Amino acid sequence: MHPPAPPINLRRARQAPEPPGIAAGIRLPAMLLRASPLPADVPQRATTVPDFLERIAEAEARSRDLENQLSDPDVGKQPGAIEKIGKRLGALRPLIETGEKYKVAVAELDDAKAMLEDDDPEMQELARDDLERLEALVPELETELRVLLTPKDPNDEKNAIFEIRAGTGGDEAALFAADLFRMYSRYAEELGWRIDVMSSSESAQGGFKEVIASISGTDVFSRFKYEKGVHRVQRVPATESQGRIHTSTVTVAVMPEAEEVDVEIKNEDLRIDVMRAGGPGGQSVNTTDSAVRITHIPTGLVVQCQDEKSQHKNKAKAMTVLRSRLYDAEQERLAAERSSERRSQVGTGERSEKIRTYNFPQSRVTDHRAGVTLHKLDAVMAGEMEELLTAVHANIAAAKEGEVAPGGDEASS
Repeated sequence: MHPPAPPINLRRARQAPEPPGIAAGIRLPAMLLRASPLPADVPQRATTVPDFLERIAEAEARSRDLENQLSDPDVGKQPGAIEKIGKRLGALRPLIETGEKYKVAVAELDDAKAMLEDDDPEMQELARDDLERLEALVPELETELRVLLTPKDPNDEKNAIFEIRAGTGGDEAALFAADLFRMYSRYAEELGWRIDVMSSSESAQGGFKEVIASISGTDVFSRFKYEKGVHRVQRVPATESQGRIHTSTVTVAVMPEAEEVDVEIKNEDLRIDVMRAGGPGGQSVNTTDSAVRITHIPTGLVVQCQDEKSQHKNKAKAMTVLRSRLYDAEQERLAAERSSERRSQVGTGERSEKIRTYNFPQSRVTDHRAGVTLHKLDAVMAGEMEELLTAVHANIAAAKEGEVAPGGDEASS
């Protein structure tokens, strides 16, 4: 029987800086309304060794050009130019470093194949050893290069807003929602990122009916953006006396945290209500009108925050969530215009819509998009997500290049 997880102490969540105040008018800049093309620094497709070598050479040439610009006195006179060029050079560096490893591995592979033709048996044996190692290494480096050559999302550098909600399964779904929040929090903490709980609604059993949190750090959205969808858990609940396995779901939404420059909100489009916070609380939490509910009248979106003692802080948090929801909704609308096959971010929470399954009796986690299964569920739930996230990103990057279809549903039971 799966033991109940320890309660989450929300007060331990690290506090992120307060979001900026309310702006005026909803507007998405034109540069963010367009589809994000691959930067000129990085070409888009690579399928064979010559393709990869060509893309690497082009990236190296672009890097040299940027370095020459840094030494140009005229460039230094332009406000912000040095910073922009440095940022573009930094973005190219992982591709160039991996590309250098790839060039060396490909050259050594060609040498090993040539050595197989040698008359000396010892040389042939050495060649076979090198061949086995390099034939495994080259595809691994190609997988890394595919990810690095994937068109860059302009939102990748942003912080992320997580919305985790219990789906099908009642109390067990709420408990698993808390488990997922703990999993993401531990992974983020290992990377030195900040977690700030914006709003939460706890269940009677100690889980979460809903929890909304901001995660701040370097390229947070880039790492978490494919976590959106329905997560399915199969395990024996702590309340199950017959030892039967139950299936429950949790929906996860991940949005780039929008700033005021991304979305402007008119004051006249808002209805702001204040009230006393509900649920357990200490001094001043549910004795003053500190809870804030903001309704965006044009869209009907409603955000409520009550976790802070300060009405001002709750209002600022609610505005951050509202701004991010509006930004994400506009991005989704634009994506729908580009592709009639767009699916909604989290679906309805039905069990059949899962993107990932966490099977506790088998200690198995399966991502149904990447077609990858790991038999170390305890480690994943403890925040050791790097291998899983890397596999998902690599598969989606390859699928975008049209080389493979998205991963199969290899463990759908």
